Amino acid sequence: MTTLERGAKTLELPWPFTGRDDELELVRRSVTSARHGIVVTGPAGSGKTRLVTEAVRGSDCAKVAGTPETRRIPFAAFAHLLPENVSLHRAVQLLSGTRLLLVDDADLLDDASAGLVHQLAVHGRTRLLVVATDGAPVPGAISRLWTGELLPRLSLEPLPREETAQLLTAGAGGGLEPLTVDRLYRLCQGDLRLLRDLVGAVREGGLLTRVPETDEWAWRGPVPMTATVRERSAPVLDRGCPKERETLERLAFGEPLPPHLDDLDLRSLERLEADGLVHVDDHGTVRLAHPLHGPVLRAAAGRLRAKRLARTPDSCTAALEAEAAALTRGIDSADVRTIPAPVGEWLVAEGAPVPAGYAAVRARFSRLRGELREAAAWAREGLRSAPGDRSCRAELAQAAAQSGELSQEGLGDATAAWQAAARGDLDGAVETIDPYDAVRLGAPEQALGRLTGVFAAHADALARGDGPDLDRAAVRLEQRGFLLFAAEAHAQAVRAHRDPRAARTSRTRAVALARRCQGARTPALSGLVLGELTARQRQIVTLAAAGLSNRQIAEKLTLSVRTVGNHLYSAYVRLGASDRGALPWLVALPQAQSA
Repeated sequence: MTTLERGAKTLELPWPFTGRDDELELVRRSVTSARHGIVVTGPAGSGKTRLVTEAVRGSDCAKVAGTPETRRIPFAAFAHLLPENVSLHRAVQLLSGTRLLLVDDADLLDDASAGLVHQLAVHGRTRLLVVATDGAPVPGAISRLWTGELLPRLSLEPLPREETAQLLTAGAGGGLEPLTVDRLYRLCQGDLRLLRDLVGAVREGGLLTRVPETDEWAWRGPVPMTATVRERSAPVLDRGCPKERETLERLAFGEPLPPHLDDLDLRSLERLEADGLVHVDDHGTVRLAHPLHGPVLRAAAGRLRAKRLARTPDSCTAALEAEAAALTRGIDSADVRTIPAPVGEWLVAEGAPVPAGYAAVRARFSRLRGELREAAAWAREGLRSAPGDRSCRAELAQAAAQSGELSQEGLGDATAAWQAAARGDLDGAVETIDPYDAVRLGAPEQALGRLTGVFAAHADALARGDGPDLDRAAVRLEQRGFLLFAAEAHAQAVRAHRDPRAARTSRTRAVALARRCQGARTPALSGLVLGELTARQRQIVTLAAAGLSNRQIAEKLTLSVRTVGNHLYSAYVRLGASDRGALPWLVALPQAQSA
């Protein structure tokens, strides 16, 4: 087993800014042209400050920030910009010439500073970029910025799972396998400060292990008790009432199987529910409200207490079988929308063996959803305990083949077909293949009369070359959770449409869905850019998709940076792409014959 370790003197640098492209563009537009600014709010640790800092990078911007220690000192936040004993009227005059003012932690401003920010907004000569934390008391002068419609408000949502994975890839110093990404995503709930803290602690503690035959790292075992983890878990760790603490620990050590309401102290539960620390569903099942709290309470317990209370993997056998049955029913009913499956996730987090039968079902469910890396990870978990399991090996090979990889040994006709398709041999691929896979590979005549429901509708639309019907089939597939199939149907619609505008819309939808499919590279998706770009545009877009900056592309092709930017902009318009992030799904695909 290989362990990732870090030197004690490793220099900590900010993670690259990743994700939130739409929000970044919105903030940038708000401080340009005739606009007066924007207020950005969100939970603690959601990346508000990093977002606005990135938005004003390179601009002439004055910055102020509130702090808890100076909330009673007038104009404390503006001490570096204003003289002592200044009046509000004079402060407004002095700052009216400031082109752009960034106000961070506005919820911590003293009243005089808050009033000054409000007056600057009313005055309208200074563009304001104001950041405040949701859930914290905010000075009235600040809240009236948006309630009084002086400035628009952007409320940050938690970073989606796909963008969290990109952030971890960019900032974690090595690729993390999907099940580790999922665990971090669940624990942090969009708190990027906590995310970075946990990743750093896991790396520094040597808790990452290399996944065999991959370049990825996995984290298994307890949650490190860092300062940030303790701070975020203070509501449960610092609970003073013995009965309430006992109830919390029973819930923590009961995971992943929650106890029933009748098995716990009712008064303690009422107080904990009132404080938002536990959740009781309509069936009387009780869970801790935050996914981080269970692991933290278990890690904070003494060794003997943990040994007495801890649940063993064997006690979860029946629940694990129930999860596998629920996943199988979803597959059989052609509905792979998210199904809660906490027992399997708990086994992985604990580092316990995952039965191969369960792992294969979980891998297939993930693969049908288009989560190919996650499917491969579940298959590997099953192979840890049963190296020769054919179902897990087949799922691993299929996930690899549909990701464009040719190195995995395949099992069965389906895997062999996808490996043939990945090599560009579509004729050989459709000779021995599942009927719906034939549709995905562009041979619907092989499947007519052999499919039902939305799969039959997809086959029929492709056979008739009906673009609108292909789009409708894609929408139905997406509604049932088949994101990769939906992306492929939209991509096939691009070629079927006679209306160029409809084709661009289909391409945009195909790209958006393909971005969520964890590196899927199938023949249907490979045709998204063919014939759409000039030779120079294809050259520049390919380099951009490979990660080169505009300046690097310009130097490589002996062009000006402006020319490169203009070509990229024209390519974005033709491709229906909004930014560089979409390019790998458009060009870094096998150039096989398109479906």
